[in-house]
Amino acid sequence: MVINFNELGVLPCFIEKLNERKITEPTDIQRKVIPCLNEDKNVFFSSATGTGKTFAYLLPLLSKLLNPNSAGASFEPSVRDLREGHGIKFLIIAPTLELCTQIKGELDFLSEGTELKSALLIGSVNIERQIENLKKNKPDIVVGNPNRLLVLAKKKLLKIDSLRYIVFDEADRLVSDEMTDDTRELCKIITRNAKKNDKDLLIAACSATMNKKNREKLLETISAPQAEFIESEDQEILREKIEHWAIFSEKRRKDQTLRSLISALKGKKKRIKTLVFTSRGDEASLILSRLQFHHVNAAGLFGKAGKKPLPGAERKAALDGFRQGSIETLVSTDLAARGLDIQGITHVIALDVPDNEEVYIHRCGRTARAGKRGVMITIGDETQMRLLSVMEKKLKIRVQPKELHYGKICVPELE
Repeated sequence: MVINFNELGVLPCFIEKLNERKITEPTDIQRKVIPCLNEDKNVFFSSATGTGKTFAYLLPLLSKLLNPNSAGASFEPSVRDLREGHGIKFLIIAPTLELCTQIKGELDFLSEGTELKSALLIGSVNIERQIENLKKNKPDIVVGNPNRLLVLAKKKLLKIDSLRYIVFDEADRLVSDEMTDDTRELCKIITRNAKKNDKDLLIAACSATMNKKNREKLLETISAPQAEFIESEDQEILREKIEHWAIFSEKRRKDQTLRSLISALKGKKKRIKTLVFTSRGDEASLILSRLQFHHVNAAGLFGKAGKKPLPGAERKAALDGFRQGSIETLVSTDLAARGLDIQGITHVIALDVPDNEEVYIHRCGRTARAGKRGVMITIGDETQMRLLSVMEKKLKIRVQPKELHYGKICVPELE
C-alpha cells in the first residue's frame, strides 16, 4: 500500500511545502485520486469535508503544469517546459466567493517559489481590476465562480485556448438548480474551444457528497464521455467522530433557545467556536442581528441580508475573525459555508432540518476535522424533530435528545 507522497509521484518541492504544515502522509482520498490524475483519467470523487480533497487535485495537476524533465530532487521548480504561449491552462470552478478564496490560498501556498501565476475571479469584486490583472499578469491558473467566469468568457477576456485541466469543486452545488445554467453555459464555451483547438481536457470533480444523479448531470454538463468515481472510506466520520444532538424548541422561542445553548456551551470556557446554520439568507440576517443585540460575539456569512447583498469585505472580515478566534459564533447559510475549511469548530448548530441528507452531511462536515471530534446540534419544533428522525434513519446515525436546564445541557428525563 502507498504510504507517502513520494511514492505517489508528488514533486519534492510540494512535499517540502506539505512538511511545513506537518503533513507527512496522504489521506485515503489522496492515495486514490492522485494516481488517477497522474494517468490522465477523468475523476469524480467524494470524501468527507476535511479529508484533503483540494490537495488531492492540486498536487498532481500542478505537477503536470510544471512538467519537469524528471521528478527527481534536482528539479528546479522555477523552470516550466511546454509553454504553449500565454494563456490559462488550469481552471478551478467553485460555487462561493469564500471557497474560491480558500482554494486560491492553498494554491498560492503550494506554488510559492515557482513561476506559476494564478488569479482569483469572483463576484462582488471590481471586474475592471480583474480584467486588468488578466491582461497584465497572464495567469496560468484561474480560480473562480461560474457567473464571473461566464461573464469574462463571453467578453472573450478569459484566454482558454491553452486550457488543459478543469476542476469542479463542490460539484453537486455547481449543477444544482440555482447554479446549473451558468455552469452549463460556461462549459459549452470551454468545450467548443477545446474542440476547435483539438484538445482533450483532463477533468476532476469533487464534493463531500455526490450521488448518481449529480454525477450523470455533471457528465452531461461538461460533455465528458466517462469518468472514474472514487469514494473515500473517510465517510464514517459522520457516525464515529460526530455526536448528533436534538433540542426541542417551539418556533417562537428558537432565538432564545439558541442564545441559551451558546451560553451553556461556553460555560466556564474562555473560548468557543460555534457555527450556526439556517437555510435562508434573510433568516440568517435576522438571527445575527438578534444575537448581536443580546451581546453575543457573532458575525455573519451569507449572500444576502434582507434584500441587499452582504458586502464581500464584511463577509471576509467575519470569516477571518472566526478563523482567528476573535469571533466566537458565525451565522451562515448552507451555500456560503460550502466547502470551507475552518479549523477548531467544536459545535455546529442547525436551526432547521434540510430537505435532503446531503445538506446535513455538509453541515456536519464543518466540525470533527483533522481527527478531532465534534457535535452537530439541531434545534427544532415537533415538525422539525420528525424530519430529523427520518434523517437519522437514512444516514444511520444516532441522534441524542438534549434539553437546557438552568444553564446546563442535560439528557431529558423519561416520563
